[in-house]
Amino acid sequence: MASASPRRRELLARLGFAPDRIAPADINEAPLKTELPRDYAKRMAREKSAAAASDSAYVLAGDTVVALGRRILPKADDEATARECLKLLSGRRHRVLSAIALRAPDGTLRERLSDTVVKFKVLSDEEIRDYLAGGEWEGKAGGYAIQGAAEGLISWIQGSHSGVVGLPLFETRALLKASGFKIA
Repeated sequence: MASASPRRRELLARLGFAPDRIAPADINEAPLKTELPRDYAKRMAREKSAAAASDSAYVLAGDTVVALGRRILPKADDEATARECLKLLSGRRHRVLSAIALRAPDGTLRERLSDTVVKFKVLSDEEIRDYLAGGEWEGKAGGYAIQGAAEGLISWIQGSHSGVVGLPLFETRALLKASGFKIA
């Protein structure tokens, strides 16, 4: 698995899989100029799978992007970035694009993309401050983690909850089955 994310490992376990090896890909994750969010998510998953490729094992890689229109929101590395993201998302719909790539030992690549629409309620300054105080935003695309307290601030989603968390299970299961893995 080309990810150190404990959330992705937990989600993969729901399908009855545990990675034999964790090999986080160290790649440049900067979006290309004028790159659309959907293309960026897919490119990142492909590049991560290539960086961790093995001639003796399958490699599963993924990337999750929070997009507001054509704008790719950053992973929040500091509280100011997380606050800016939450203010932008307040009361609005946005897309969470979760791309996965499964690279076979022979280099064959299978890809899938989950596209989920998420709507936050209008957030007060106090709600944003309280959410930020919990620290769940750290390192998260768009400055929030749906599997935590932010779920109480989301009025609805249309699509894959697991995709918003970071590994769309429906798409992952389909990739594994198409590659010959036995899944119940």
